[in-house]
Amino acid sequence: MSKKTLNQANLSALGADRLADLLLEVSGGSADIKRRLRLELSHVLGPAELGRDVRKRLVSLRRSTSFVGWRKRKALIKDLQTQVDMITNKIGPTDPTLAFDLLWQFCELAPSIYERTDDSRGDIGDVFRAAILAFDDIAENAVLDPATLANRVWEAVSENSYGEFDGIIGHVAPALGETGFSHLKSLVAAYADAPIDQLDNEHEAIHFIRELRSNNSSYLADQKAMRVKTVLQDIAIAEGDINAYVAQYSQHDLTRPDIAAEVAQLLLAEGKSQEALGLLEAADFDGIVYRQEAWDDAFIACLMALDRLNDAQTHRWGRFCKTLKSSYLRSYIKALPDFEDIEAEENARAHALQFTDATSALWFFLEWPDHASAAALILERVNELDGNHYEILTPAAEALRERYPLASVLLWRALINYTLREGLAARYVHAAEHLLDCGLLDAQIADYGHYQTHQSYFHALEIRHDRKSSFWSKISSAR
Repeated sequence: MSKKTLNQANLSALGADRLADLLLEVSGGSADIKRRLRLELSHVLGPAELGRDVRKRLVSLRRSTSFVGWRKRKALIKDLQTQVDMITNKIGPTDPTLAFDLLWQFCELAPSIYERTDDSRGDIGDVFRAAILAFDDIAENAVLDPATLANRVWEAVSENSYGEFDGIIGHVAPALGETGFSHLKSLVAAYADAPIDQLDNEHEAIHFIRELRSNNSSYLADQKAMRVKTVLQDIAIAEGDINAYVAQYSQHDLTRPDIAAEVAQLLLAEGKSQEALGLLEAADFDGIVYRQEAWDDAFIACLMALDRLNDAQTHRWGRFCKTLKSSYLRSYIKALPDFEDIEAEENARAHALQFTDATSALWFFLEWPDHASAAALILERVNELDGNHYEILTPAAEALRERYPLASVLLWRALINYTLREGLAARYVHAAEHLLDCGLLDAQIADYGHYQTHQSYFHALEIRHDRKSSFWSKISSAR
């Protein structure tokens, strides 16, 4: 390996003094590097000194009100992750009590960060969700007063505006212990018994808006009941008391397929397969059904636990035929005896090619994957594809362009046609790129069959959409 490769051995050969000079040099124009170097120096002085620096940084982050745009997102995420790493990896092993307090302060930082960032990608949330998991190890080793911790937990879950403390009860369960859980339950009970007007601290303007839309007292009562139920169920799970968890649901709640699925999985974990199956079979499927797949998963798991393989296979195949979800087909094929999987896959392919919703069928073939069948579907049923589903048609066109260029062109045309027909100016730039892609693949298509050639299609667009000047200007600028 080259002596110039940037690795630990080669850099160590430079010597401590030279490396120190280089670090001072590169940190001159970087606040992030300076901050990290100071944290490392503080770590050498001990956890207390490092803790002071981390706490100061958390306070600074919380006080900041400036919006973080996309250019500074990576720096912010790196900064947040650095603080978590210092708490969990540097302070936690030697002073878990201090680490616990700092990690809690870090999680409390979440609302102020979310309010001044755009976390549509979820990467900032990922940092906070990972931080919550770190309580598993830190809380178990920290010296904490159970009653004080219970107060702290209740305050956190009572606010929890961005879900920053989701799951905290389970993560600090060992530190709460019997005393802490008892005190936490008393806090929940006091809250449940308190009159709503004593709990309501919302601004009068919010009250006025709610009263215009609905019954405000009803809203507050529902909100209160939901909070009590959620916390008591979290406590029940942490204590391993499934009966207490289920008790928070009414009999009507248990007929909802999504709730029945959730409770059935808990019963399965306790070996109560028949009881779980009975609960699932009693679910009410009239009206809108939420999380159908969760019910199916629980139902199949019950059947398998009861050694009803044939029934489980029948259900898997039936759900695949109705939804084209590949997860059902994969589990169905996996459970088949040797040599029967090929026939099953062929049957599934034939079914998907004739499926009522061509767009769903296309998505299935992409996900499976079966690009040859995807191309066959497009050539046969392209007019049935919904050009508004760019999230499916665009990746499909890219996946097929090398081996099935005509299929890709037909997908791009579907996207172009929809965009221009509906006059979606915001998508004109994408439609222009798709049209140029059609031109690039034209040389690879020897026979368009009964479809228009590229030149014919292009000319037809010019005639039909000649007044969409902004679209044609994008074509001209892109060439």
